[in-house]
Amino acid sequence: MSTTRRRRPALIALVCLAAAGCMGLAWWQWTRYESISGSFQNLGYALQWPMFAAFCFYAYYKFVRYEDAPPQPVAQQTEIPAGLLPERPRPAAQDDDDDQAMSEYNRYLAELAKSDAEKKDRTDR
Repeated sequence: MSTTRRRRPALIALVCLAAAGCMGLAWWQWTRYESISGSFQNLGYALQWPMFAAFCFYAYYKFVRYEDAPPQPVAQQTEIPAGLLPERPRPAAQDDDDDQAMSEYNRYLAELAKSDAEKKDRTDR
């Protein structure tokens, strides 16, 4: 006998306790709705909590079904099929004019950095 089957009475008690708690909260929200300060939000919660209680029983039902006949494992894919993902963008072709202008600008920035470093060395002395 599996350990989960031995624990089944405890699980049933837990599910019943959780469902009873949800129904208690539904009753509390219903009384809040009927009070003077109640609003439609309380009514919504009062209708929502019984669904949570039903979900407790549904989850237990699915748990027992998976325990009796677990789902079959799906074959693992080892490779992504070609054409599934979009192609990576390719870098745009650069003109020689852009490269020349960029290299001139980089040289200018290097000269500025060098002159700033020389000025800093003179002032630090």
